[in-house]
Amino acid sequence: MTQSSTAGLVHRHFHSRSLRVRVILTQAPLSLTVILMVVHAGVVFPQIFANPVFVTGLWMHAAIFVLCFAVPWERLPTSSFLVIPYLDFVAIGFTREGSLLYATSAGLLMLFPVFWLSTSGLARKTAVFSSLVGTLLIIWTPILLAGIPVTAEQLSKPLLFPFMMAGFSLTVVSMTARLDRQRLAVLAMDVQLRAALEASRQREQLLSTVLDAIPVGVVVVDAQGHDQLMNSTQQAFHAFAVPDHTGDPEEKDLLLFGTDKVTPLGTEDRPVRRAVRGESFTNCQIWVGSGDRARAFSTTARTMKDADGNNDGAVISFHDVTGMLTALAAKDDFVARVSHEFRTPLSSILGYASLIMDDGQDLPSEVASSVAVIERNAERLLGLVNDLLTAKTLTYRPTPTDFAQLVAHSLAAAAPSAATNAVTLMSLVEGPMPVVIDAGRIGQVLDNLVSNAIKYSPDGGTVTVRAWPESEDLVCTIQDTGMGMSNTEQAEAFTRFFRAESALQRAIPGLGLGLLITKSIVEMHGGTIRLQSTPKKGTTIRFTLPQPVSTHGGPHER
Repeated sequence: MTQSSTAGLVHRHFHSRSLRVRVILTQAPLSLTVILMVVHAGVVFPQIFANPVFVTGLWMHAAIFVLCFAVPWERLPTSSFLVIPYLDFVAIGFTREGSLLYATSAGLLMLFPVFWLSTSGLARKTAVFSSLVGTLLIIWTPILLAGIPVTAEQLSKPLLFPFMMAGFSLTVVSMTARLDRQRLAVLAMDVQLRAALEASRQREQLLSTVLDAIPVGVVVVDAQGHDQLMNSTQQAFHAFAVPDHTGDPEEKDLLLFGTDKVTPLGTEDRPVRRAVRGESFTNCQIWVGSGDRARAFSTTARTMKDADGNNDGAVISFHDVTGMLTALAAKDDFVARVSHEFRTPLSSILGYASLIMDDGQDLPSEVASSVAVIERNAERLLGLVNDLLTAKTLTYRPTPTDFAQLVAHSLAAAAPSAATNAVTLMSLVEGPMPVVIDAGRIGQVLDNLVSNAIKYSPDGGTVTVRAWPESEDLVCTIQDTGMGMSNTEQAEAFTRFFRAESALQRAIPGLGLGLLITKSIVEMHGGTIRLQSTPKKGTTIRFTLPQPVSTHGGPHER
C-alpha cells in the first residue's frame, strides 16, 4: 500500500468516527507532548515546577483534555469544538512563558492548535488569521505586561515566528481543502459504484432467473472454451452427454452424435468447439446420449467480439427437439402407409372405370357422364396420393431435353382449368432450349407452378411463363396477377401442408405439398427457388437450374 493510499485510508476512517472521538484524537498529540515535557522536566530541571506560571499552564492543558471527554460535542453546533484549539493557545502561552529558563522551544507547541484550526475545514481564512494573531499574542503579551517601556525592536524581533505559523497554516489549509475535495469525490464515486454494483447484481439475478425459466439450454463460453454461464436447463441437458461412471468429463469424452444417432461427432465438429472457433450457425441438429437416454437437440451459436473485433467467446443454445422429431417420423410413416393403402383401391377403380369407358358407346349418356366423373376424381385422388409419396422420396434421372417444349406441354395441359378461371396463359420462352434435366420432374415443377398460378387467380387474370439463359444457368419465372400472399404466408409457403388463409377462405383445393415438392425437385437439380408476392396483386416464382443453355426462335403466346 502506498503512502498516499494509507493516508487516504486513515483520513477516511477518521471522518467515519463520532465528533467526540475526533476531538479527543485531535487533542491527544498535544496532551501527549505536554506529558512528555513534564516527565523530561522532572528529570532534567525539577525546579521548574516551582514556577506558578508553568504549573498554571499544565493545569490548563489537563483541564482542556478533560473538557474534550466531558463535553457532548454532538449536541452542540458543529463548529463549537473549535474552542479547544483557541484554549490551547492560552495554555501554551502560560507553558511557554513559564519554561523559558528550561526549554526555549516550548513555543513550538503552537503548531498543534494551528494545525487543528487549519485542518478543521471550517472558516479556513479565519484559521490562517487566528494562527498569526494567536502566535503574536503569545509572544507579545509577556513583553507588554512586563511593566517596562516597550520598543519597536522588542516587538519586531520575534515576528518571524508568527509569520512562519501563518505560512504553515496557509499550507495546511490548502492541502486540507484539496484532500477534502478528493475525499468528497471518492465518497461520491463510492456511492455511484455501490449503486452500479447493486444494479449489476439485480440485473445478474434477473438474467439468471430468466435463463432458468426458459426451456432452452444456454451456455456461455470464453474465447478458450471455458464455461462462463450455464442455466439450469442446460445443466440437465448436459447430464445426458456424460458417460456412466464419469465425474467431470472433457469435451472429447461427451456422448455427442450426428443425425444418424450412431456416428460420434469429432471434437472440432461439436457445437461448442465450432462456436469457439468463431463459427455462427442456426438449427444444427445433434443427438446427445446413447440408448434410451438419447435426445435430439437443435443447436444455435452466436460469437461475441471484443472492442478490437477479436473472438471473445460465444453463446450456444440447445433446444430439445426429440418429441418433434418423433412426431414428424410418426406422421411421415402414417402418411406413407395410408398413401400406399390408397393406391391399390384407386388403381382398381381407375382400371374398371377405364374398361367401362372403353364400352362407352353402349352406355346411356347419363351413365357415361357419371363414370367420367368417377374416373376424373379417382385420377385426382391418385395424384394427391402420389404427391404425398413424392414429398417423401424423389428420384433423379437427367436426360437431354428441350425446356421450351416442357413449358408448351405444361401450358397445354393447364389450358382447360385456365379457361374455367378465365385466366390467359402466356409463354415468353424462346425455343428450342436444350438442357440436361430430369424432364419428368421439371415437367412436374412447371405443372405445379402453373396450376397454382391458375388456382390462385379465381377471378381471372394472366399467367406468364418466362425462361432465359443467364451465365451458366437456366432461369424460369411463373408470374400471375391473382390473390397474392402476405409476408407471413410467403415465409411459410414452402412448408409441408401449408395453405394460405385466403385459399382456405375461398375453399381452393390442395394439400399444401406442391411448392414443397417443387422446391425439393429444384434443389435436387442443384438449383434455387424463391417467391415474391403482393396481396391482391399477384405472385412471381423464380427458379434457377445450373445448365449451359442455347436458344433459338422467338417468344410465342398462347
